[in-house]
Amino acid sequence: MQDQPPVNLKGIAWTAMQQYGFAPAFPPAVLREVSALSEKAPFDPGGNLRDLRSLLWSSIDNHDSMDLDQIEVCEEGQGGEIHVRVAIADVDSRVPKDSATDRHAAHNGTSVYTGVTTFPMLPDRFSADLTSLLPGRERLAIVIEYTVLPDGSTRPGEIYRAIVANHAKLVYEEVGDWLEGKGPVPSTVAETPGLEEQILLQHEAAVRMRRRRTERGALALETIEAEPLVVDGQVRGLVVQEQNLARCLIEEFMVAANGTITAFLNGAGLPMIHRVVRTPKNWDGIVREAADRGEALPAEPDARALTRFLLRQKTADPDRFPDLSLTVVKLMGAGEYVAFRPGDQPIGHFALAVTDYTHGTAPNRRYVDIIIQRLIKSVIEGDECPYTGEELDDLALHLTDRDKASQKVERFVRKAAAAVLLRERIGETFEAFVTGASEKGTYVRLIDPPAEGKVVLGEQGLRVGQRILVRLLSTDPYNGFIDFARTR
Repeated sequence: MQDQPPVNLKGIAWTAMQQYGFAPAFPPAVLREVSALSEKAPFDPGGNLRDLRSLLWSSIDNHDSMDLDQIEVCEEGQGGEIHVRVAIADVDSRVPKDSATDRHAAHNGTSVYTGVTTFPMLPDRFSADLTSLLPGRERLAIVIEYTVLPDGSTRPGEIYRAIVANHAKLVYEEVGDWLEGKGPVPSTVAETPGLEEQILLQHEAAVRMRRRRTERGALALETIEAEPLVVDGQVRGLVVQEQNLARCLIEEFMVAANGTITAFLNGAGLPMIHRVVRTPKNWDGIVREAADRGEALPAEPDARALTRFLLRQKTADPDRFPDLSLTVVKLMGAGEYVAFRPGDQPIGHFALAVTDYTHGTAPNRRYVDIIIQRLIKSVIEGDECPYTGEELDDLALHLTDRDKASQKVERFVRKAAAAVLLRERIGETFEAFVTGASEKGTYVRLIDPPAEGKVVLGEQGLRVGQRILVRLLSTDPYNGFIDFARTR
């Protein structure tokens, strides 16, 4: 088995992109626009543009991320309030509506991160340079203000255009370990005057908001998505991205920022696109999952009761909790984009326990966020709304489709990479959890490495959550197949 031919994972990823309707390469018209770009940003201080470069802005992201969409800064207010500013990269200033770059971004709808290779929605000249909030660069941004009250509720503030500068690019793992007491103060934080106090204040704001949303029924889900670790073109392992306090901080800040955006656009009487997760249609299935674990949920959907159940399960059985989380996610149904007009009844986001929610904080990575940014700027500048309600209807449907397709591409390439990693281990036995058992087949996730595959021999009688031993029978990277036989 040592002389097997190499597997072209990048080719697999490229083919998967095409199969799911993406354009994996930038067309010549986009490349011509990129080559004609000027380094100098179109700054025009004064008027509607505020100069906030002196504030102690920072970002927290993955260690290798260059497409930085947001930076944050906080200050203490009266009565225990915390005033938050979130700056979002002004991508629209460099990617005009209906330009070739804009049309390509609209077609793909999102960046696709396969772990093997990344297919950015925008050329790197934009998303990793001119429209990225990289440290030491002066950039145009949309600034969103809100206030976090002592009880964790938020009060929306202003939204306006500004010039900003990121003073520190921080990393999730380093900041998370520090906040959780598992590591030292990150060197960048220690070496930047005032930044330690700043991040601790941001953390306090996030803790308040998280507590408030949990009380209101925000779901405590924790699924496992094992990303391939690729070194010099070789799959060296599968890495699970751990949730930590730094990721929670950014999540809370973005949830509140997106809520502030919807309040701003509602106040202006503009249509928009909401990000929604509907009340689960398969609530009965979730009730059965709880009953199988000896707990009772109400007959009607109840986010708070579900959250309490999930928190108890996470404490009682942390090893199996990611699989329970995945089951609940599937039973709830996928998130989607829905056009929203003034006067419509909002659908809400069941998983986040918020009513008015959109995606407007990642315009380098998602096209819907560019749409929302253009709507915001039309209000600030006093221009006509750049989209009709009918256009937003069509865009919401298309971007929902692209969002689901991107997840399918990423999942397929992860399976292909796992198949490559395991193909030298045919015949070995592994510990595994059963993650799915239905007419479509029985599936397991290995404990180490956290690869997923199908049980094709001895699957009878297996149930979700059961811990078993399986023997690896075969792998097929090009089809994403990993097949096992149950041994015990």
